[in-house]
Amino acid sequence: MNNRLAPAAVFVTGASGGIGEAIATRLDKEGFRVFAGIFPNEEDGAKLKEKTSERLTPVLINVTDAASISSARETVEAAIGDAGLSGLVNCAGVPGIGPVEFFPIEAAKRIFDVNFFGAMAVIQAFLPMVRRAKGRIVNISSDAGLISFPFGGPYCFSKFALEAMSDSLRVELKPWDISVSVVEPGNVQTSLWERAATEVRNQAEALSAEAHAMYGPVYDHWSNLKVQGIPPERVAGAVLKALTARRPKTRYVVGSDARFVSVVARLPDRIRDEIALRIVRSYESKDDKAV
Repeated sequence: MNNRLAPAAVFVTGASGGIGEAIATRLDKEGFRVFAGIFPNEEDGAKLKEKTSERLTPVLINVTDAASISSARETVEAAIGDAGLSGLVNCAGVPGIGPVEFFPIEAAKRIFDVNFFGAMAVIQAFLPMVRRAKGRIVNISSDAGLISFPFGGPYCFSKFALEAMSDSLRVELKPWDISVSVVEPGNVQTSLWERAATEVRNQAEALSAEAHAMYGPVYDHWSNLKVQGIPPERVAGAVLKALTARRPKTRYVVGSDARFVSVVARLPDRIRDEIALRIVRSYESKDDKAV
């Protein structure tokens, strides 16, 4: 433990399932007093409570609703008092995949509301508590925040925005010794991609014949995608390091696919475009073989 800081109070959004649940569970096991942000559903909070210790407290929060964020902040502040938060982990997120030309604007706004503006709003609300403890902020991004892959849609766009905000915030908060880290996992075994596939199928059903003629193979690919990824506990391990290392990294790349993407991201644009184009063309060849 010589190279780690002692556990204390931490607030985690998106703890209803997937990566957020894994983070809340791991931090609880490590001795943190965890306030687990649960999308307003008391049943999810009760299920998480069954898996963890008495230190974990479910806190209902909708990161797109100002009143809900304020209520969650009041709940946490009343519990911890002047001690403050040693960690704030922004993990709430939703998928969004499809071509820019036909992606519904309202759906894109909703994705940004959760993935970017939600994180920003939570940071603004909880930062005074983080400052009191000289705590840390950890934002869960993605390798989609390193490269905006074709048809990655607003999911990629929102993660790029989250990365940019983290970079600004990291410097802005230096006077108070508050570190800001970004965790960038590749594919993770959660329901995220299943939900993404369902949304792609719904979008495809609403397409005009002209649009389907242009992008049909792309929609077919994403609507039937089966993703193999790392367990969410791997991401939780990176978050633990970001919260406890005496000199936390600014970025934690998690998974072999994410490490590959981080290398590709440093290539010249034209080379990256060619790699992406070959991948997109493979969608069409797979579709032809299926026929």
